[in-house]
Amino acid sequence: MAVDSIGSSASTSGAAKIDSGAFGDLSSTDFVKVLIEQMSNQDPFQPNDSSAVLQQLSNLRNIESQLSLQKSIESLVLQNNLSQAGGLIGREVEGLTTDNDPISGLVTAVQVVGGKAVLELDSGRTLAMSRVTAIRQGV
Repeated sequence: MAVDSIGSSASTSGAAKIDSGAFGDLSSTDFVKVLIEQMSNQDPFQPNDSSAVLQQLSNLRNIESQLSLQKSIESLVLQNNLSQAGGLIGREVEGLTTDNDPISGLVTAVQVVGGKAVLELDSGRTLAMSRVTAIRQGV
């Protein structure tokens, strides 16, 4: 049945990488709904293995937990980088652009671009925190 293919696709997508394809937004509540639908439409002469279903549910919960932990860690790293970058306001920095050209200037502000801390320099240019090579006391 169509529901059987949804259930097995959910488990294989979920086990490999939960954020890919149509099942990327599948929560455990959605999974249980699919599971109930699958069980109510299964062939009574060939029932699904309940241990396999429980394993799928367990895998989904583990993946959700890992994704939640990853998001929390990414948030903490960004906060730490912003804190460090904020401490550079008023200081002279040197670094390399993404094209590896040298750049320097006085840090006037800090912003988040693409989930990363970026320093705004008095020259109007920006420098990613990860590209800073030297820090000096401001003028």
